[in-house]
Amino acid sequence: MNIGTQDPSGADAREIELFLIHEADLLDRRLYNDWLGLFTDNCRYWIPLEEDQADPKTTVSIVYDDRKLLETRVRRLGEASMHAQAPHSRTLHVIGNLVIVKHDDGGAISVRSNQVVTEYRLNEIRILAGQVFHELERHAGGFRIASKRFNLIDSEAEHRGIPIII
Repeated sequence: MNIGTQDPSGADAREIELFLIHEADLLDRRLYNDWLGLFTDNCRYWIPLEEDQADPKTTVSIVYDDRKLLETRVRRLGEASMHAQAPHSRTLHVIGNLVIVKHDDGGAISVRSNQVVTEYRLNEIRILAGQVFHELERHAGGFRIASKRFNLIDSEAEHRGIPIII
Protein backbone atom coordinates (compact mmCIF):
# COMPACT_ATOMS: atom_id res chain seq x y z
CA MET A 1 0.00 0.00 0.00
CA ASN A 2 1.23 3.48 -0.73
CA ILE A 3 1.00 5.03 2.72
CA GLY A 4 -0.44 8.51 2.60
CA THR A 5 -1.56 8.35 -1.03
CA GLN A 6 -4.65 10.46 -1.47
CA ASP A 7 -6.72 10.80 -4.61
CA PRO A 8 -8.83 13.85 -5.50
CA SER A 9 -12.13 12.05 -4.93
CA GLY A 10 -11.27 11.72 -1.24
CA ALA A 11 -10.51 7.99 -1.28
CA ASP A 12 -7.21 7.25 0.34
CA ALA A 13 -5.18 4.11 -0.20
CA ARG A 14 -6.45 2.54 3.04
CA GLU A 15 -10.09 2.89 1.99
CA ILE A 16 -9.33 1.22 -1.34
CA GLU A 17 -7.29 -1.49 0.36
CA LEU A 18 -10.21 -2.26 2.70
CA PHE A 19 -12.55 -2.49 -0.28
CA LEU A 20 -10.26 -4.99 -2.03
CA ILE A 21 -9.93 -6.99 1.19
CA HIS A 22 -13.73 -7.03 1.45
CA GLU A 23 -13.98 -8.32 -2.13
CA ALA A 24 -11.46 -11.08 -1.35
CA ASP A 25 -13.29 -12.00 1.86
CA LEU A 26 -16.58 -12.41 -0.01
CA LEU A 27 -14.88 -14.79 -2.46
CA ASP A 28 -13.18 -16.78 0.31
CA ARG A 29 -16.52 -17.18 2.10
CA ARG A 30 -18.23 -18.13 -1.21
CA LEU A 31 -20.67 -15.22 -0.91
CA TYR A 32 -20.77 -14.92 -4.69
CA ASN A 33 -24.02 -12.97 -4.97
CA ASP A 34 -22.68 -10.38 -2.54
CA TRP A 35 -19.44 -10.29 -4.56
CA LEU A 36 -21.40 -9.77 -7.76
CA GLY A 37 -23.12 -6.83 -6.07
CA LEU A 38 -19.75 -5.04 -5.99
CA PHE A 39 -19.75 -4.74 -9.80
CA THR A 40 -21.30 -2.11 -12.06
CA ASP A 41 -23.96 -3.09 -14.60
CA ASN A 42 -21.51 -2.65 -17.50
CA CYS A 43 -18.55 -4.38 -15.81
CA ARG A 44 -15.84 -6.57 -17.29
CA TYR A 45 -13.96 -9.44 -15.59
CA TRP A 46 -10.89 -10.53 -17.54
CA ILE A 47 -8.13 -13.11 -17.16
CA PRO A 48 -5.86 -12.72 -20.22
CA LEU A 49 -4.14 -15.72 -21.78
CA GLU A 50 -1.06 -13.82 -22.96
CA GLU A 51 1.34 -11.56 -21.11
CA ASP A 52 0.69 -7.92 -22.05
CA GLN A 53 -2.45 -8.90 -23.95
CA ALA A 54 -3.98 -5.63 -25.11
CA ASP A 55 -7.41 -6.59 -26.41
CA PRO A 56 -9.66 -9.38 -25.14
CA LYS A 57 -11.75 -9.28 -28.32
CA THR A 58 -8.97 -10.04 -30.82
CA THR A 59 -7.20 -12.87 -28.97
CA VAL A 60 -8.25 -15.77 -26.79
CA SER A 61 -8.57 -15.16 -23.05
CA ILE A 62 -8.84 -17.55 -20.13
CA VAL A 63 -11.93 -15.60 -19.00
CA TYR A 64 -13.60 -12.53 -20.45
CA ASP A 65 -16.99 -11.93 -18.85
CA ASP A 66 -19.45 -9.09 -19.01
CA ARG A 67 -22.11 -8.66 -16.32
CA LYS A 68 -24.43 -11.28 -17.84
CA LEU A 69 -21.68 -13.92 -18.01
CA LEU A 70 -20.60 -13.10 -14.44
CA GLU A 71 -24.19 -13.64 -13.30
CA THR A 72 -24.17 -17.02 -15.07
CA ARG A 73 -20.83 -17.94 -13.46
CA VAL A 74 -22.16 -17.03 -10.00
CA ARG A 75 -25.41 -18.94 -10.55
CA ARG A 76 -23.51 -22.06 -11.67
CA LEU A 77 -21.22 -21.91 -8.63
CA GLY A 78 -24.33 -22.15 -6.45
CA GLU A 79 -25.67 -25.24 -8.21
CA ALA A 80 -25.16 -28.55 -6.42
CA SER A 81 -24.73 -30.28 -9.77
CA MET A 82 -21.58 -28.34 -10.72
CA HIS A 83 -19.14 -31.24 -10.86
CA ALA A 84 -16.04 -29.02 -10.98
CA GLN A 85 -16.97 -27.69 -7.54
CA ALA A 86 -18.23 -30.81 -5.78
CA PRO A 87 -16.87 -30.58 -3.15
CA HIS A 88 -16.37 -26.81 -3.07
CA SER A 89 -12.88 -25.37 -3.15
CA ARG A 90 -11.62 -23.52 -0.14
CA THR A 91 -9.70 -20.39 -1.05
CA LEU A 92 -7.55 -17.72 0.55
CA HIS A 93 -6.93 -14.47 -1.31
CA VAL A 94 -3.94 -12.39 -0.21
CA ILE A 95 -3.56 -8.84 -1.52
CA GLY A 96 -0.43 -6.71 -1.41
CA ASN A 97 1.59 -3.97 -3.07
CA LEU A 98 -1.46 -1.79 -3.67
CA VAL A 99 -0.81 1.21 -5.89
CA ILE A 100 -3.30 3.85 -7.01
CA VAL A 101 -2.35 4.18 -10.66
CA LYS A 102 -4.63 7.04 -11.69
CA HIS A 103 -7.87 8.76 -10.92
CA ASP A 104 -10.03 11.27 -12.70
CA ASP A 105 -12.41 13.99 -11.64
CA GLY A 106 -15.41 11.75 -12.35
CA GLY A 107 -14.52 9.47 -9.45
CA ALA A 108 -12.92 6.64 -11.47
CA ILE A 109 -9.84 5.15 -9.82
CA SER A 110 -7.37 2.68 -11.34
CA VAL A 111 -5.69 0.39 -8.83
CA ARG A 112 -2.93 -2.18 -9.27
CA SER A 113 -2.18 -4.88 -6.71
CA ASN A 114 -0.47 -8.21 -6.44
CA GLN A 115 -2.64 -11.13 -5.43
CA VAL A 116 -2.04 -14.73 -4.47
CA VAL A 117 -5.00 -17.09 -4.42
CA THR A 118 -4.54 -20.43 -2.71
CA GLU A 119 -7.13 -23.06 -3.58
CA TYR A 120 -7.58 -26.29 -1.61
CA ARG A 121 -9.76 -29.01 -3.09
CA LEU A 122 -9.64 -32.82 -3.03
CA ASN A 123 -6.43 -32.95 -0.97
CA GLU A 124 -4.57 -30.68 -3.39
CA ILE A 125 -3.36 -27.13 -3.08
CA ARG A 126 -3.03 -24.88 -6.12
CA ILE A 127 -1.52 -21.40 -6.16
CA LEU A 128 -2.72 -18.76 -8.62
CA ALA A 129 -0.75 -15.52 -8.50
CA GLY A 130 -0.63 -12.38 -10.52
CA GLN A 131 -1.02 -8.68 -10.88
CA VAL A 132 -4.59 -7.39 -10.67
CA PHE A 133 -5.96 -4.18 -12.13
CA HIS A 134 -9.24 -2.81 -10.77
CA GLU A 135 -11.12 0.10 -12.30
CA LEU A 136 -13.24 1.42 -9.46
CA GLU A 137 -16.08 3.92 -9.52
CA ARG A 138 -17.16 5.85 -6.48
CA HIS A 139 -20.81 5.23 -5.59
CA ALA A 140 -22.89 6.13 -2.57
CA GLY A 141 -21.43 4.23 0.35
CA GLY A 142 -18.19 3.19 -1.33
CA PHE A 143 -16.87 1.76 -4.56
CA ARG A 144 -18.13 -0.45 -7.37
CA ILE A 145 -15.92 -2.42 -9.73
CA ALA A 146 -16.16 -1.37 -13.38
CA SER A 147 -13.49 -3.84 -14.45
CA LYS A 148 -11.15 -6.39 -12.95
CA ARG A 149 -8.21 -7.80 -14.87
CA PHE A 150 -6.18 -10.62 -13.27
CA ASN A 151 -2.85 -11.11 -15.08
CA LEU A 152 -1.69 -14.57 -14.00
CA ILE A 153 2.10 -14.76 -13.83
CA ASP A 154 1.89 -18.13 -15.60
CA SER A 155 -1.00 -17.33 -17.94
CA GLU A 156 0.56 -19.19 -20.88
CA ALA A 157 1.13 -22.34 -18.79
CA GLU A 158 -1.12 -25.34 -19.00
CA HIS A 159 -3.97 -24.84 -16.54
CA ARG A 160 -6.58 -27.36 -15.65
CA GLY A 161 -9.89 -25.55 -15.46
CA ILE A 162 -10.22 -22.61 -13.09
CA PRO A 163 -13.67 -23.21 -11.61
CA ILE A 164 -13.20 -20.64 -8.86
CA ILE A 165 -13.40 -16.87 -9.04
CA ILE A 166 -9.98 -15.32 -8.56
